[in-house]
Amino acid sequence: MYILEIRQFIMTFDHTILLAHGSRDSNWLQPFIALTERLSQSATQVSLAFMELAEPTLEQAVINARNQGAQSIAVLPLFFAAGKHLREDVPAMIAELTEKAGVDISLLPPLGEHPLFIDTVEGIVRDLLQSGAR
Repeated sequence: MYILEIRQFIMTFDHTILLAHGSRDSNWLQPFIALTERLSQSATQVSLAFMELAEPTLEQAVINARNQGAQSIAVLPLFFAAGKHLREDVPAMIAELTEKAGVDISLLPPLGEHPLFIDTVEGIVRDLLQSGAR
């Protein structure tokens, strides 16, 4: 379920939350913050949340989006793949938050499953290998 299906699906939401794992290391957080800031310049209904170890949490981001008028929220995981967090933890969090916040929340597939993501990573690795970086 990617590209056309996701594009059409995500357009039905009032707000999109980018979900990263989280870390206590502020340097680790910076690329996610920068990405969200760049996206916010053209897509105002985008925010960032972290699963753990950093703020805003998913709950805080959902409440903030709701308080700004969102009734339907898409959660886009900035993960390579759907491990235990995305198969179990995040769906449980979303079920609880849907009831608590009174909004519709849908979990999208992780970014790593997007064909363009895979193509981009492959291109970077090929470039590094061809340039002799090992």
